[in-house]
Amino acid sequence: MFDFVRKNTKIMMAMLFLLIIPSFVLFGIEGYMRFDAGSQAVAKVGGQEITQAEWDAAHRQEVDRMRASMPTLDAAIFDSPQARYGTLEGLVQQRVLQSAADKSRLFTSDQRLARALQENPTIASMRKPDGSLDVERYRQLLGSQGMSPEMYESRLRNELSSRQVIGAVTSSATLTPALADTALNAFFQRREVQVARFERTDFTARVSLTDADLEAYYKANPALFQSPERAIIEYVTLDVASLEQGVSLNEADVKTYFEQNATQLSGKEERRASHILINAPKTASEGDRQKAKARAEELLAQLKKAPDSFAEVAKKNSQDTGSAAAGGDLDFFSRGAMVKPFEDAVY
Repeated sequence: MFDFVRKNTKIMMAMLFLLIIPSFVLFGIEGYMRFDAGSQAVAKVGGQEITQAEWDAAHRQEVDRMRASMPTLDAAIFDSPQARYGTLEGLVQQRVLQSAADKSRLFTSDQRLARALQENPTIASMRKPDGSLDVERYRQLLGSQGMSPEMYESRLRNELSSRQVIGAVTSSATLTPALADTALNAFFQRREVQVARFERTDFTARVSLTDADLEAYYKANPALFQSPERAIIEYVTLDVASLEQGVSLNEADVKTYFEQNATQLSGKEERRASHILINAPKTASEGDRQKAKARAEELLAQLKKAPDSFAEVAKKNSQDTGSAAAGGDLDFFSRGAMVKPFEDAVY
């Protein structure tokens, strides 16, 4: 075998080239980078690292477990950084307990593991009529959770060992004499109880009520005979934004609709203009009219040099009290709204 490789080096290089290049084409360098990123350590406990991939897998299992127990729970809450960090804390706690169990040489025997498996109601339901475990169903159950029997039993063994650590701590607690006396006294105390029963039928015949008595009681206790006011309401919310999301129009449909409804959609032509008014009434003298014209020509020459200053010049010099404050803006107007010379110039 090695002689063949040594004598056919070029052939082997070509075969390796054909095997490696397609993998890059199919998965890309980014896929390899993601694989490497998944192996990055996010925590270290007892000298052992917790990788990103382990964290992600544990979080997925936690989400699946919560969904199975509460199907109506909103899955979006599991996408928050707080939820993912909680999963990481759980992993760290498991590793801390596992590390303590290893240092204390606490282990779970095969007999204890078998007893724990037998106590699991789900696994116990998979037993055949002869009492043996249906191994195929057992493998299918674990396979649906992404685990093999070996993986599940190893995890259960570690969990049982970790419980020994917690049990050793809780069982080492001391009980004060005062607490012991309280518990014992509560256990040994005795009470004598007497019960008297009053049957309704023994007293019904002795009661005689008139309509007047009933009416008087009703008027004296109106709250006892009233129920809270209720109303059944049905309503429809018209959300324009939601409706717009469900409407998709192409340009051809819009153009066709416009052409078919051109009369309804078209309106009067409008223009928007700004002006600077230098007032010269008809009653003004010829001299005043010439002064107004000269002032207008002076402002026109100024604006030709700096057109962008029109609004500022209009505010300072326009004698139109309605538009001067707005920089001379007259807004939109249609034909017939302005004097003819001005209208002709605008249109």
